[in-house]
Amino acid sequence: MNTQTPIYDVIGIGLGPFNLGLAAMLDGIEEIDGLFLEKEEEFNWHPGMMIEGTTLQVPFFADLVSLADVKSPYTFLNYLQEKGRLYHFYFLEKFHISRKEYNDYCRWVSEQLPSCLFNNEVTSIHKTEGKDGEELLEVRTSHQTFLSRNLIIGIGTQPYVPQHLRKHLGKNVFHTGDYLNNTSALEEADAVTVIGSGQSSAEVFLDLLQKRGTDADLHWYTRSKGFFPMEYSKLGLEYFSPDYTHFFYQLSQEKKDKLLKQQDLLYKGISTDTIADIYDTLYEGSVGDDKMNVRLQAMSELESLEYKAGQWQAEFRQVITKEPFFRDSDIIILGTGYQQRIPEFLGPISSNIDYDEQGRFKVKENYQLSTNMEADVYVQNGEMHTHGVGAPDLGLGAYRNTIIINNLAGREIFPIRDKHVFQTFGTKGFHSNEKERNYAVNTRA
Repeated sequence: MNTQTPIYDVIGIGLGPFNLGLAAMLDGIEEIDGLFLEKEEEFNWHPGMMIEGTTLQVPFFADLVSLADVKSPYTFLNYLQEKGRLYHFYFLEKFHISRKEYNDYCRWVSEQLPSCLFNNEVTSIHKTEGKDGEELLEVRTSHQTFLSRNLIIGIGTQPYVPQHLRKHLGKNVFHTGDYLNNTSALEEADAVTVIGSGQSSAEVFLDLLQKRGTDADLHWYTRSKGFFPMEYSKLGLEYFSPDYTHFFYQLSQEKKDKLLKQQDLLYKGISTDTIADIYDTLYEGSVGDDKMNVRLQAMSELESLEYKAGQWQAEFRQVITKEPFFRDSDIIILGTGYQQRIPEFLGPISSNIDYDEQGRFKVKENYQLSTNMEADVYVQNGEMHTHGVGAPDLGLGAYRNTIIINNLAGREIFPIRDKHVFQTFGTKGFHSNEKERNYAVNTRA
């Protein structure tokens, strides 16, 4: 090891919104020297789904830093002010900003932070030792090697495709995450089929519907019981809070896994605005037109694909009646969701990390992985199975980064409050005030 190599307090791998937010919050904190590495050449958030007109599903306050520090120079409102667009936004009167603008905001932040290094793909992590015997992590990239006392993994999720469909992936069978990367193939296609009932599938279907019209050969199928809206009531949104995260973490893993299966519509449904836009487009297209060729069908599972006579033949089964049916398409678009991944670069230290019976990270409440190393390894958006539905939510990113930063510093740099919501999720946990806290202690005694 080169003794002249600088040693960072923490290195973050991946520059999505969560690690970018962490980098922004660390800026100006002299006691923590951080570095953030990203394999791409610049910040670009889900470019394959940057469909014109799509918006975030969270308010603009869920930016990189505001929910931890509204005085930060990296807030969305300061971005607007620096860009000379604050009055434009004021007159816009919208709480949910476009993905295009959010992406531009994040890029604006990343360009101001010297701690963010792009075009540096991490290839492996190794344990090593400093000159005084301190255990360090050696982070090797495609260009150079860095040393760090701690690590933060923020590589996000990856598109999920069921095993029986993966062999068909290619130019005319692709995931919704690659939608805009296949525009040329779509322009040449007549019959298109969309699979899935989440927000991504709905946005793809709506985009195709608006471009092609209701007389196009466009079908949308899902095995779900319907094309249902995501839970977006005010009290429903409180499940994406530190309070609920704390409650969820205290449950047994068995209860957590069971509960997550019952909460699909908290994070897997379709926004009511998108549903309304789809319905309105269908309705307008039906006026004076008896040739509507568009079809929406729930309760229908895609069982197999076969390429025949220049088209894909999809075999479906109606999940209630068990009846099979077929559909021929030029293109199949799979809105089959995303999944967590164990990155390959952890291979050399994988034996030092603890996993549960399903091969998932064991994650502590402060977002540390359970390991047998001196160095701490944290995870961003890799802990839904331990921390609940809020793990991928942009609105909890600043809170998670607050916990991580305070833990790295060994003191409270960013304040943490006990109570953030009106409802209570369990008999133990956060308490709204000292009187309630004392009452809980006394009744337990």
